[in-house]
Amino acid sequence: MANVAFIFVSFQSVVDDWIESYKHDRDIALLDLINFFIQCSGCKGVVTAEMFRHMQNSEIIRKMTEEFDEDSGDYPLTMAGPQWKKFKSSFCEFIGVLVRQCQYSIIYDEYMMDTVISLLTGLSDSQVRAFRHTSTLAAMKLMTALVNVALNLSINMDNTQRQYEAERNKIIGKRANDRLELLLQKRKELQENQDEIENMMNAIFKGVFVHRYRDAIAEIRAICIEEIGIWMKMYSDAFLNDSYLKYVGWTMHDKQGEVRLKCLTALQGLYYNKELNSKLELFTSRFKDRIVSMTLDKEYDVAVQAIKLLTLVLHSEEVLTAEDCENVYHLVYSAHRPVAVAAGEFLYKKLFSRRDPEDDGILKRRGRQSPNANLVKTLVFFFLESELHEHAAYLVDSMWDCATDLLKDWECMNSLLLEEPLNGEEPLTDRQESALIEIMLCTIRQAAECHPPVGRGTGKRVLTAKEKKTQLDDRTKITELFAVALPQLLAKYSVDAEKVTNLLQLPQYFDLEIYTTGRLEKHLDALLRQIRDIVEKHTDIDVLEACSKTYHALCNEEFTIFNRVDIARSQLIDELADKFNRLLEDFLQEGEEPDEDDAYQVLSTLKRITAFHNAHDLSRWDLFGCNYKLLKTGIENGDMPEQIVIHALQCTHYVILWQLAKITESSSTKEDLLRLKKQMRVFCQICQHYLTNVNTAVKEQAFTILCDVLMIFSHQIMTGGRDMLEPLVYTPDSSLQSELLSFILDHVFIDQDDDNNSADGQQDDEASKIEALHKRRNLLAAFCKLIVYTVVEMNTAADIFKQYMKYYNDYGDIIKETMSKTRQIDKIQCAKTLILSLQQLFNEMIQENGYNFDRSSPTFSGIKELARRFALTFGLDQLKTREAIAMLHKDGIEFAFKEPNPQGESHPPLNLAFLDILSEFSSKLLRQDKRTVYVYLEKFMTFQMSLRREDVWLPLMSYRNSLLAGGDDDTMSVISGISSRGSTVRNKKTKPATGKRKVPEESSSSDSMWLNREQTMHTPVMMQTPQLTSTIMREPKRLRPEESYMGVYPMQPEHHQAPLDYKYVDDRRGTSLMEDDEEPIVEDVMMSSEGRIEDLNEGMDFDTMDIDLPPSKNRRERTELKPDFFDPASIMDESLPFFPT
Repeated sequence: MANVAFIFVSFQSVVDDWIESYKHDRDIALLDLINFFIQCSGCKGVVTAEMFRHMQNSEIIRKMTEEFDEDSGDYPLTMAGPQWKKFKSSFCEFIGVLVRQCQYSIIYDEYMMDTVISLLTGLSDSQVRAFRHTSTLAAMKLMTALVNVALNLSINMDNTQRQYEAERNKIIGKRANDRLELLLQKRKELQENQDEIENMMNAIFKGVFVHRYRDAIAEIRAICIEEIGIWMKMYSDAFLNDSYLKYVGWTMHDKQGEVRLKCLTALQGLYYNKELNSKLELFTSRFKDRIVSMTLDKEYDVAVQAIKLLTLVLHSEEVLTAEDCENVYHLVYSAHRPVAVAAGEFLYKKLFSRRDPEDDGILKRRGRQSPNANLVKTLVFFFLESELHEHAAYLVDSMWDCATDLLKDWECMNSLLLEEPLNGEEPLTDRQESALIEIMLCTIRQAAECHPPVGRGTGKRVLTAKEKKTQLDDRTKITELFAVALPQLLAKYSVDAEKVTNLLQLPQYFDLEIYTTGRLEKHLDALLRQIRDIVEKHTDIDVLEACSKTYHALCNEEFTIFNRVDIARSQLIDELADKFNRLLEDFLQEGEEPDEDDAYQVLSTLKRITAFHNAHDLSRWDLFGCNYKLLKTGIENGDMPEQIVIHALQCTHYVILWQLAKITESSSTKEDLLRLKKQMRVFCQICQHYLTNVNTAVKEQAFTILCDVLMIFSHQIMTGGRDMLEPLVYTPDSSLQSELLSFILDHVFIDQDDDNNSADGQQDDEASKIEALHKRRNLLAAFCKLIVYTVVEMNTAADIFKQYMKYYNDYGDIIKETMSKTRQIDKIQCAKTLILSLQQLFNEMIQENGYNFDRSSPTFSGIKELARRFALTFGLDQLKTREAIAMLHKDGIEFAFKEPNPQGESHPPLNLAFLDILSEFSSKLLRQDKRTVYVYLEKFMTFQMSLRREDVWLPLMSYRNSLLAGGDDDTMSVISGISSRGSTVRNKKTKPATGKRKVPEESSSSDSMWLNREQTMHTPVMMQTPQLTSTIMREPKRLRPEESYMGVYPMQPEHHQAPLDYKYVDDRRGTSLMEDDEEPIVEDVMMSSEGRIEDLNEGMDFDTMDIDLPPSKNRRERTELKPDFFDPASIMDESLPFFPT
């Protein structure tokens, strides 16, 4: 039976066999059960009959502890695999079956249960985690089974008492005295059994629960809280009182999420039963604020369950204040969907689920008179009050699961927008109508696409057959309703740009086939007329692009309505193109000064054409020529309005992209390729001219388009077997690269205040700052993309990399990713670029401060810190970056000695201080490469340099020492006759590195290394300098063995034979089974504002907490329930720290 493989055997038969064995010889049967618990803990030891008869439980447990394999990291309850997951549930089920089968006889023999409870109590206090974990689980499941037995006894006692009263109330002639005596005897037996059960439960509760619910191991604490929740729910009359609820309340401050989660799920089971709410009132008032705060828990699972618990608390009227509810309301906009959905359900239950009695008579009404009308208005009011108008999609998604009928009542929403208000009804304001249209669009999108908005969820999932059918039904319903209503809505709101923009997105979700099958062609014509009118009325870019996308959605060749829509689109474009050519001819006439009205007409027409060219191929209207004339005139005259230039550049960009798409998708002639090549290069020259425009917006547009064109027409264009496009490949010359880089330096790497001052009347507020930063980040990303894809030279990145520290908060992620990508392309060239950026900063510092600068100045320290950051980006694998790091040192050394001092060799080279910066990379060299770099350094040094000890020579000494650190002294090119003083200093300061991972040495032959030096080259004779190690270069202090974790958890003498293993000592850090000190087990590990709560046992009289089952309805002789431990008098007692401070 002790074999763990019992999980595959029928529990009923196993327990029955054990009961028979117990009846035959209870000692042997109990020995079998004891060994079962021992072996389920993963212990290989066996309790013999001799030990069972002559040893106390504590002695048996000590013996088993000695035989336990403490090096084993796992035990059955924590082992992975399906069979071990099954083991835990089977283990728990076995205990329940055992008690259930023994509940009528064996458990009352005062031997079997006493032995088991005593063993489990002893094991639960063991230092071996496996013993403690397994025995706690067994004891808690045993308690749960006993609670069930106690509940059945209580029911039987009530039934017996009722039968007794009924029999006694009969008249004397019909009363059966024998039956009365039998019932009295039965009630007495039940009472005795219940007293026995109470004693057993008290032993488990006080011996196991009150100690283990604050165990050092989170899993053990979670087991205790989960089970006490079951007891309170199963037998609420006995356990649902403040004496037990307080444990759950305290543990809600636990530092581990899984324990807090068990608290919330336990409370959910209680609050779900409305009949128990009266018993929870005091607990709710005490711990409500903690539950509300847990909605913002760092663990999302805990936050979700906290919101669900508060949703159940709503059943109790006026428990949650308006402020409490508002704390949950805003979570509907959370990016984490489970949290948002839980908050959406809370919001729906609070604001939308209550129906007025008058609504019952209008349930069948539809449209504006439907009961959903007021709910839709409430949703609009809530959305507007939340002041998050760009997040309607998040609000809809949060409520989608719980309020589907409301959110899909598009007929009601449409009626609220189109129909006149009823008598006495307040009409919607303009702001409310805009919000309703936005919400309606979001509900339609959610129904048609069947996936959450961007930012929620991991992506599109595969829909089930039922979901696909619902999706098709919803699209049909949407199309049938709005195919008719959309033209009316557009006509009503045609002058409102915001409303029209949202309404024009609806056709994207139509089932276009219904226009034909439903004979709705006249409504399609009405829609096309409305779109045409809107194009003529509006010049807003968002509105025009929405019109363009609507035409694109309707112009689907798969449907029969294509020809009708295509004709309407072509007529519109014809008129716009003709009007543009006519206006442009008048606008560009020589000798005439164009007035503002002409400029406005040209701009508005150009906006419309550009918006349509974005989604439609307008190649047959030949728009390149007229845009080219417009842009060329702007360059020549310099007085072209900025908006006209911006949209002309954008439109020309679209022309080139559509031509490239046609050439790529179909066979094209050589003439087509040459024409596109010519147009593209001419366009790039125009954009390059506009990079020097006085207007910032024009320069930004030209830069963005240039980056896109250079990216598209780079060598990447030939990938995928498109070699025929080779003539189109365009590589920017050095002047263009230089101008692009200058634009980045002038418009991206600037102070926030400078950017605000350059903006045209832009207000200096947070929103404008964020928008400006976002725009600058996009500009930088566009240029960095050119570097990453080798469109521009990699060394241009030096000017970008050197800004890494100064603009880390704004662009650090972009620059770091660029470093990573360039290193993947060419490690050596990337390293040369990094050192070049440091050299540029060094030269800038020299120009500003001169050569006699202070090496402790913030500027120089900033360059050193940047070098340190660069070094960190090389990672830990020195073999992969070996050549790159070596080349970096080579370039750095050459730069340091590049400029000799005009005053002679007795003075240091002008750039010698750069070696101080270069030393930040020395730690990335392999040991043998340090020797090689050291030899290369000696080539630039003279004998006089090696003798210098003045402060100006400290960079050289520091760099040399950084190369000597970790190297073999006998291989260094140093003289043997070092002075005794120098030798003593070096011996004191250099210690052999210990505990480091050794990299295998590789031979560095002369023909394979970057130095290309002669093997026979002799090094100059130099004096050894003392090692001057900076704080940055010094290795972190290592703990001596006696200073390690032993000071935190002192080992007991009996466990001190084995050498200390870190994971063996602190089981909260690893998976070890032993704790070598009792203190971590009994210490309180729950969270509080001060870190820990005082020991909860201190000052607490557990005698008053005996489990006392409630009296039956007719048992007047029983005492009442124990006193309320949430009594204000108890709370004020400082010796009872019930609540965390």
